[in-house]
Amino acid sequence: MPRFADFVHGAATAGRLVVQPRMGFGELDRMRAGLTAVRDCRATSIGTVTLDSYTRVGDYASARRAVRDGAELNGFPLEAYGVDTVRGLLRGVSSDGFPVQVRHGSPLPLELFRIMVEAGVDATEGGPVSYCLPYGRVPLPEAADNWARCSELAAAAAEPMHLETFGGCMLGQLCPPSLLVALSVLEGRFFREHGLRSVSLSYAQQVHLGQDLEALAALRELAAEHLSGIDWHVTLYTYMGVFPRTPIGSYRLLEDSVRLAVHSRTERLIVKTPAEARRIPTIDENAEALEFADAIAGRAHADCVAAHCPPAAETGLLHEARTLVEATLELGRTVGAALVTAFARGVLDVPYCLHRDNAGEARAVIDDRGMLSWSRAGGMPVRVPATDRTPPLTARRLTTMLAFNERRYDREHLAGSLLRSAA
Repeated sequence: MPRFADFVHGAATAGRLVVQPRMGFGELDRMRAGLTAVRDCRATSIGTVTLDSYTRVGDYASARRAVRDGAELNGFPLEAYGVDTVRGLLRGVSSDGFPVQVRHGSPLPLELFRIMVEAGVDATEGGPVSYCLPYGRVPLPEAADNWARCSELAAAAAEPMHLETFGGCMLGQLCPPSLLVALSVLEGRFFREHGLRSVSLSYAQQVHLGQDLEALAALRELAAEHLSGIDWHVTLYTYMGVFPRTPIGSYRLLEDSVRLAVHSRTERLIVKTPAEARRIPTIDENAEALEFADAIAGRAHADCVAAHCPPAAETGLLHEARTLVEATLELGRTVGAALVTAFARGVLDVPYCLHRDNAGEARAVIDDRGMLSWSRAGGMPVRVPATDRTPPLTARRLTTMLAFNERRYDREHLAGSLLRSAA
């Protein structure tokens, strides 16, 4: 088992939630200092090296020029530094007790995988759909072929690599959980098909605790069905949409994501800092957010032991996600071919995604229960509620939905402040 997965499973056995930042810096010394701070903070933590925008899109010349000129980058330019420098960076901080994941966002990452494998990177993430549709104009068949080669390269590495699907995080928000679960499982199947023996399945926190608990339970059940024979775990992302404006609202949202992770038995949490909504967080802000999450996890674990866990919703989400997975797999001899065909026919269709290989016929809304549901299915085999009492979708309503959690958590903070003032 890769040491990344070994560390996560060891922490889960000990009743600890693994927490991880989304951290990346262009300067080598600063990146090293960031990893060291995450390693040494008071939390069960894993390190992250997030790549810069130039490197993600394959514009390596611009990344090299930025390094040469000392220009500021919004992440780590892996290709510009090269194998020897990356290996040296990892050798100085990474260990069995502190594995490191490289996060990149590239739809065509074969060159990056070559560097990561040669440098001995513990883990990375992405997928043929999840790193193609949201991030550019690369045709989906080209991305699927490239990711197949990446997966095979990682599978053949001398040091086993762990690969996390980003499929459960499509567009960050306003994607009904059944589709997120289905895409995560399908990309996990894709990785296994191309030789990976250790994977993780992602899911991004949405807008309703009960629905998220139901989704994570469905994800675990389908993973057990489709990924038998290989190692896997689940990774939760703190809400990826518009964050609250107030610090207290932001920390309350982060706290809820931690509790969601613990109550759902999720092994790993990607932590978002309050500062991230406005700018790139500092090293100290990343470490503080990890320590906060770790402290909340301890309390949430005690609540679960005392049987105070909240109930999951019962909306038929598992059946819907299973239907999407099975309908897709019927369309091709390989998972990659099935995924390409499913999107071409609209059997899979991500709401509000503008990529040309996405049908764009499906729509989702936050319904009158505060849950994400389908308002239009397009060609997808999903159920659209017949008695939806929510108003029709307009540009104004879409904007309102995008700010749903921002307003809710800030409003709770402001309401609490007013009550305290009145008292």
